[in-house]
Amino acid sequence: MKVVVQRVHQASVDIDGRVVGKIGRGLLLLIGVAETDSESDAEYMADKCVHLRVFQDEQGKMNRSVLEENGQILAISQFTLLADASRGRRPSFIAAAGPEKGERLYVYFIDCIRNFNLHVETGIFGAMMDVHLVNAGPVTVILDSKSNL
Repeated sequence: MKVVVQRVHQASVDIDGRVVGKIGRGLLLLIGVAETDSESDAEYMADKCVHLRVFQDEQGKMNRSVLEENGQILAISQFTLLADASRGRRPSFIAAAGPEKGERLYVYFIDCIRNFNLHVETGIFGAMMDVHLVNAGPVTVILDSKSNL
């Protein structure tokens, strides 16, 4: 599972001009599910995301998590994170999970985050979405469950 974590002042997602998810200060998570991923990957990544220290403490150091900041999370599915563009000019998505497995693990990942009692908004799995954000910093961290286990 790959997750791009972006610290935001605010973020939203709309589909066909209608806002379906919106947060204030917190994290925008772009989630890509691989065919080789399992529930343990989703659990690991959810725990990693909510405890990732990307918010500043009183000394200005990135030493606080979204959990400690009582921030919000906007979670968006993005299978294109699994793109392989190492050959040619057209990315291959063969490593991405199929729609059924991808959606199941995406929903499970979100449920794992909600178990931490954080406010979580989402997009709609498989939909064409417009994502809007005000990146704070900017701070962007890329996590991969396979390289972090």
